[in-house]
Amino acid sequence: MEEKQQIQKGHKLNINGRKTAAITGVNDVLSFDAGEVLLQTEQGVLMIRGSELHVNRLTLEKGEVDIDGRIDSLTYSDNTTGYGKSGESLFGRLFK
Repeated sequence: MEEKQQIQKGHKLNINGRKTAAITGVNDVLSFDAGEVLLQTEQGVLMIRGSELHVNRLTLEKGEVDIDGRIDSLTYSDNTTGYGKSGESLFGRLFK
């Protein structure tokens, strides 16, 4: 019996002047508002905090997200507990 290995895609985070961020390797958007964006990435949960944050472009098929606003902090976490039900997308949770 073959054991399946999880293949990780690339994950990149580019920030320009603390005003825009281009992120790849995004699996899901867990939540977002003007002060915080939570993304499930190939490297764990990424929390972006700031002010006037906007998700400009979201392409989950390609795993890409563009964010603008004032970016104050970035935090990675391997723990996804409390960020939504496993396997359920943001849009699935919004339109229940």
